[in-house]
Amino acid sequence: MITRHDIQNGRLSKVLVANGFAFLSGLTAKDRSGGVKEQTADILQQIDGYLAMAGTDKTRIVVGNIWLKDISTFNEMNAAWEAWVDPKQPPARATVESRLAADNILVEIQVQALV
Repeated sequence: MITRHDIQNGRLSKVLVANGFAFLSGLTAKDRSGGVKEQTADILQQIDGYLAMAGTDKTRIVVGNIWLKDISTFNEMNAAWEAWVDPKQPPARATVESRLAADNILVEIQVQALV
C-alpha cells in the first residue's frame, strides 16, 4: 500500500509512505530571504512536519541528500544541520553542489526515513 500526503498539483507528493519507509520530496526553504544557514533551518523544520505526517521523526531518517547552490557554504549548512540532527542517531548523508531551480534557492534537502 502507498499513502501519499500533500499532493502538489498532481505533480508530486511531498511525502509518500510505502513498504515501511517515508520518502520526502526535495524541499526548499519557504522563506528564501536568508542565507544558507537560515534556509537549511527552514527546510529542517518542514522535514519535521512531513515526517510527523508520515508517523515518524528525524531519529528514524536513514539517508539524507543535500544540494547546495555553492559548496563553499557547506559549513553554514552544517551549522543548521548539526543543531537539528540527533547526534546519537545521525543518518547516512551526501552533500553536493548543484544548479538549483531558482537563483534564490540556496539549499535543497531530501530524506528517507523508517516509519
